Amino acid sequence: MKPVLIIRTGRAPDPIRARHGDFPHWFRLGAQLSPARIRVVDVEAGEVLPAPSEVAGALITGSAAMVTERAPWSERTAGWIRDAMDLELPMFGVCYGHQLMSHALGGRVDYLPGGREIGTVTLNVLASAKDDALASALPGEFRAHATHEQSVLELPKGTTVLASSSRDPNHLVRYGKNAMSAQFHPEFNADVMRAYIQRKQHDMKREGFDPHHTFRQVAPTPLARRLFRQFSRHHGLAAG
Repeated sequence: MKPVLIIRTGRAPDPIRARHGDFPHWFRLGAQLSPARIRVVDVEAGEVLPAPSEVAGALITGSAAMVTERAPWSERTAGWIRDAMDLELPMFGVCYGHQLMSHALGGRVDYLPGGREIGTVTLNVLASAKDDALASALPGEFRAHATHEQSVLELPKGTTVLASSSRDPNHLVRYGKNAMSAQFHPEFNADVMRAYIQRKQHDMKREGFDPHHTFRQVAPTPLARRLFRQFSRHHGLAAG
């Protein structure tokens, strides 16, 4: 059986990682992957990706890096994404992974107008989702955790936006039948979201946001997590 690839593009801050774990662990739990089946490749550290044909699917993590920096490791990963799309490999990108997928396929990434989006946000499901294999199961609104400064400002041709927030119109995107990406973090739980807000509170105050209000508004996001799990199940990646 081919492994499920977790493309690690970064790592959680040390205090969060020490208390809550890190992206691969959160991805494994959120997507219900078997520990024996996953293969983690740390592209930020220079590890080499396997050929797309050698894996059953790929999940791409978030990162503190910026896609606009065009780091060599990031651009190499973008090339890998293009090759994987040619093979119609099941792929799900989150946050940095979401932006990198859109960048790789011809979209434009830059800083989100109005500053960072952080906390538990309300996403509006668009009419385009009604015929989607996975997003059609979502209600008109659902909550998700987010923390990002950059975003997809222009989408690649041929993509479909499935959900948006008041700040970011491109929160959930589909690229063909097997690939999706989310600006939000379906792998986060409420404790992880609160930890990120605490870590960013000084930046938030400086930018005119109220971190205490944002912290109090954190809530569970079961539908965002369910979408991640359903993607994994739909494409035969989940355990059991």
